[in-house]
Amino acid sequence: MGPGNLSWTSAAGRTDLLAEPVAAAVAELGDEVRVTAIDPELADTAAFCERYEVGADESANCVIVAAKRGGEVRYAACLVLATMRADVNGVVRRHLEARKTSFAPQDDAVRLTGMEYGGITPLGLPDDWPVLIDAAVAAHPDVVIGSGLRRSKIALPGSVLAGLKSAEVLELAN
Repeated sequence: MGPGNLSWTSAAGRTDLLAEPVAAAVAELGDEVRVTAIDPELADTAAFCERYEVGADESANCVIVAAKRGGEVRYAACLVLATMRADVNGVVRRHLEARKTSFAPQDDAVRLTGMEYGGITPLGLPDDWPVLIDAAVAAHPDVVIGSGLRRSKIALPGSVLAGLKSAEVLELAN
């Protein structure tokens, strides 16, 4: 059972639908994490939601930001509902104590996460990266996120995301 007109199954039993770092993270999270196969051409949020009848308020987007201060670059993930936009230049920049924040270049995001662009997810990110989760995502009973691959999606309670070791729940949207 899960959002939309999709067939969801335990993610732990279908690691073939998960990027390698995501599969390792899912193994520690239990049966609340479910996965489903999708058409990779429909991985982008608007197309996915329309085709699979998932509300934008049931889907969350993960963006990787590069925070710069004093010549040092640190990376973080931001997760907000698809109906919202992360306040990268305000809330996120201040929280990360950076002089400047921007979306990480696509090549860097893919290389550093081990995930496909358009499927990047907060599960399985490097341990030293903060995972900034909007409070609306953390409170969501069943939110859809990326799987690390464009050909599948994950559904799970927001509380599981909020419980990740590097997670910080904030009011991220502007």
